Amino acid sequence: MGCGDLGPEGEKTPYSYIEATGRGPSKWGQLNPNWTACGNGRKQSPIDLRLQDVEFLPTLGDLQIQYEPAAATIKSQGHDIEVSWKGNAGNIIIHGDHYNLIQCHWHIPTEHAINGRRYNLELHIVHQNSHGAFAVIGILYKYGPPDPFLSRLMPFIKTVTKEEKDLGIISPRDIGFWSRSYFRYNGSLTTPPCTEGVLWTVFQEVREVSVKQVEALRNAVDYNKIG
Repeated sequence: MGCGDLGPEGEKTPYSYIEATGRGPSKWGQLNPNWTACGNGRKQSPIDLRLQDVEFLPTLGDLQIQYEPAAATIKSQGHDIEVSWKGNAGNIIIHGDHYNLIQCHWHIPTEHAINGRRYNLELHIVHQNSHGAFAVIGILYKYGPPDPFLSRLMPFIKTVTKEEKDLGIISPRDIGFWSRSYFRYNGSLTTPPCTEGVLWTVFQEVREVSVKQVEALRNAVDYNKIG
């Protein structure tokens, strides 16, 4: 999950995914005094989710999702494409706590791995509770048929800029949440400031997305510069 700010005048990100720039992940904790968790945090994300290390907890139950259609916008964050819901788009409930839906965005390739394997795309769906704590749903994708949710957004993704564009009413349920098996752990934001205390839910099922859809997302931001 990325919450890093854009650089001066929003023209470039102040961090990179490429070590050769001197602003790569190993240096993030040194780039800003507010980003020290990136270098010395103890519960940092992403992680490699290894099945042999997972404790099965049936008491967690199905993920409780209470999403509603709401007005949404799309824009380039410089490092990813973000869809934000402006109205009340509902929430998820974890341990009785309500986390309101804020936005979703994509990372190429996946940030999390399952049994050491990274896939082609990862969607992060970001929520926040009344105390300011974050809960993020992660969905991993491999190449295959087009993803229906991305198919609807594709005309906007191809013309996206750093200025918000209205998408109209978007139902978060269109993302699709049929998988019942998921990983749950306490981690952090995956980009600066790498704040810890983020509650992660990563679905075990790997979904499918087309090569063209991933390339459209890649072309919408300059991955040659940011990773």
